[in-house]
Amino acid sequence: MSAEEETGFEPATGDGPPSSAPAEQRAASVRTAFAGMLQIRRLTNTGCSEPEAVPAAWELHRTVRAVALALEASGLASSAVDASGRRTTTGYRVAAGDLPGTARVEWLGAPGSGAAHEEEGELTRCAAVLRELGWTALLYRGPRRRRFLEVEPPVGTARPVGR
Repeated sequence: MSAEEETGFEPATGDGPPSSAPAEQRAASVRTAFAGMLQIRRLTNTGCSEPEAVPAAWELHRTVRAVALALEASGLASSAVDASGRRTTTGYRVAAGDLPGTARVEWLGAPGSGAAHEEEGELTRCAAVLRELGWTALLYRGPRRRRFLEVEPPVGTARPVGR
């Protein structure tokens, strides 16, 4: 039994080690989780003409998880860190945003990896994936001129209170 089977599926946020599951097994787990998320949307967004195109209430309370799952399911690479916390892989990193119900997406890599030069293009790809799934994804430039996405529910959607 793999560690994933023992602890349950968690989408890659870019802050943990790379998955220890074989690539085919991980891909199957991601497909199953993403299909489940779309099914939740179909069942709960009954008032929408396109229920799969709007985040479900479940996602609004687990924004980091939902955003990470969407990015991983799209085939984008996540960043990863080793046991000491040193970044070892270039890719997206999803963390809680400044406001409840929001997430922050960065493109990070090991020192010297060139992640800073790739970030605008890669974050634009991340934003396209998220917008297609109904999220509002805005590209900003932060400290040291590094870019990041602020991801929030679509306009008119109530944000959850607290974290």
